[in-house]
Amino acid sequence: MSLLFYGHPLSSYCQKALIALEELSIPFEWRLMSSDTPENGAEFARLWPIAHMPLLRDGEALVREASVIVEHLGLRQGDHRLLPADPKPALPVRFLDRVFDNYVMTPQQTIVFESLRPEGQRDPHGVAQARARLDTAYAWLEDSLPATGWAAGADFTLADCAASPALFYASWTHPLGGRFPNVQNYLDRLEARPSIAAIRDRARPYWHLFPFAGEGAPA
Repeated sequence: MSLLFYGHPLSSYCQKALIALEELSIPFEWRLMSSDTPENGAEFARLWPIAHMPLLRDGEALVREASVIVEHLGLRQGDHRLLPADPKPALPVRFLDRVFDNYVMTPQQTIVFESLRPEGQRDPHGVAQARARLDTAYAWLEDSLPATGWAAGADFTLADCAASPALFYASWTHPLGGRFPNVQNYLDRLEARPSIAAIRDRARPYWHLFPFAGEGAPA
């Protein structure tokens, strides 16, 4: 039975898992979550009432949360490229995965969600705090990312799967503005990766739905 992937190409956390599927050359079937496919949404809600994309169905196994999906795929294939089998070198990979999710993607999404609220219900203070958190994260990454290679070293890993959508969307929402050249160079390396280029192509038809897409969106 083929893998079933419940998600949407525009979703940041779906992209994180999709990069792993591309990197490991794993075929799968889409269960696109959109208004045009309500049957998929109903099935998704039944399988995962929390309703947070993505969800992977692997036979009878339901795998939830993007980081866990990436680990599951590596174990399934017996391929430890994205997460070392040895727990000790796996720790910095897992740490950076949490950094990109919690300290880049989370404040980035706060800004996006606030922009979608009605004008009188927005929280300017919360947005200012989120932008400050992004600046702090950018500054830490500027000093911590290697000048070449990938987030956790020479190998492309789970950490880079997390970094790609986090920095890609954050660079629209809260631009790097030339202040963090090392972060920008790392993002450029990510964007040149074939697996990431493939998931960008899938998302391109939906970019107009992203509220900051007019502010520096790629062609």
